[in-house]
Amino acid sequence: MVEIERKFLVKSDEFKAVAFAQNNIAQGYLSSLPERTVRIRIKGEKGFITIKGIGHHGGMTRFEWENEIPLGEAQELLKLCEKGKIEKTRFEIQSGKHVFEVDEFYGENEGLVMAEIELESETESFEKPDWLGDEVTNDERYYNAYLSKKPFKDWEK
Repeated sequence: MVEIERKFLVKSDEFKAVAFAQNNIAQGYLSSLPERTVRIRIKGEKGFITIKGIGHHGGMTRFEWENEIPLGEAQELLKLCEKGKIEKTRFEIQSGKHVFEVDEFYGENEGLVMAEIELESETESFEKPDWLGDEVTNDERYYNAYLSKKPFKDWEK
């Protein structure tokens, strides 16, 4: 129940041509405290509840528990979430033995495109596609819980 994840900005839309899957995602937070975020997500036609702990080692590693819940329950729970919903399309791209999940954000976070990769260890190597930009793993502004409160459109450019 530990997630090891690295995050990167995306510098071009070349990833779309090689994506093997894509889903629309809507999500909100019942709790956005860094010590314990509780997220409700609808991905395609499925609902999920996820609990994440505070990040360790610069945000790369943290506790994560996720379970699928009925779609109707997820829709009702989204109504109880804190202000600031996240809307995005997630593209899945194979790169070597790993899969990158690339999120193209809409709504309040329009213009942000970010890639994530889950790893087995913090030191595991992986292939970096040409469209991958700067790493932002250690920057809390790129956490979805942060984006729900301080959207990308409000950042000073």
